[in-house]
Amino acid sequence: MTTDISRLVIAIDGPAGSGKSTIASQVAEKINGRKLDTGAIYRSFALYAASLGITDYENTDWNDVVKGFHLEFKTGGEIILNGRSITDEIRTPDNASAASRIAVIPQVRAALMDIQRTLALPGPTVCEGRDMGSVVFPDAPWKFFLTATPEVRARRRFLELSEKGSSVTYEEVLEQQIERDKRDSERDVAPLKPTSDAEIIDSSIMSIPAVVSLILSKLKINN
Repeated sequence: MTTDISRLVIAIDGPAGSGKSTIASQVAEKINGRKLDTGAIYRSFALYAASLGITDYENTDWNDVVKGFHLEFKTGGEIILNGRSITDEIRTPDNASAASRIAVIPQVRAALMDIQRTLALPGPTVCEGRDMGSVVFPDAPWKFFLTATPEVRARRRFLELSEKGSSVTYEEVLEQQIERDKRDSERDVAPLKPTSDAEIIDSSIMSIPAVVSLILSKLKINN
């Protein structure tokens, strides 16, 4: 008997470079659902804050800032911020680092939570991020936590950036990866960690199709 997923949220969490974005996209396609990239929401918000000249994160009224933050996810993956395409712009290492710093602020996380929950409806939606199963959708019936070694994740990110013409080195990516992992796992609000009811998948030596097949098998969906 297959699972009725018409109303479900499937939570996929994990650190940067664990493959969760690609895997979430493919799982969503297999179940005829949608993917919600919540990391892109934080990166978009960091870019928006930078466009306003905000540098003092601790003394900013984020509830006021979020009022002017209007985000759209278009078919095909394009991301529109206040009428402007920012799909590639949010993926730079500097903006990713800014997003990680801004994401530790409780007021920011609270302000963006309602946006995430609204964008996830209607289901089925595969929601990928860092606290989907623990905070945003704690009652999600299916929770997965993807991981891989820092070296593997940095290599994946380095190749992705190189294909886009970036001159960043592997060593720089690895250093940023380790720093970001530390921030994400040690922050006071919604630290990056698997919930007790999450299925942990180490993708270090697994192919993307293998991970997708494993998740679909847990969902009882034929691949």
